[in-house]
Amino acid sequence: QVQLVESGGGLVQAGGSLRLSCAASGRTLSKYDMGWYRQAPGKERELVATTYWRGGSTIDAASVKGRFTISRDNAKNTVHLQMNSLKPEDTAIYYCNFRPPYDLNWGQGTQVTVSS
Repeated sequence: QVQLVESGGGLVQAGGSLRLSCAASGRTLSKYDMGWYRQAPGKERELVATTYWRGGSTIDAASVKGRFTISRDNAKNTVHLQMNSLKPEDTAIYYCNFRPPYDLNWGQGTQVTVSS
């Protein structure tokens, strides 16, 4: 059973940066497409960014293009989300999961709160 654990969230002022990490155990991520997702209060969960196991990545949420970057470290079995120029509307719980996501692999997420 694979376990995904997110970390790196916190409270930050608008314009600040955070780097989220997703550590996996129980399965090697190097042969899987992985995504970062987020869910803001009162909204549905949305896909933010994807990293492809064959190489390359996409930013899937238009609102974060140019500000967020997804990356992976196969040696450490981790996936990261670098978030710059944060805005209050980025406030959400951020999750990592496979692409497409598996229901059993939703973790606790990590809370990101951006103050204005």
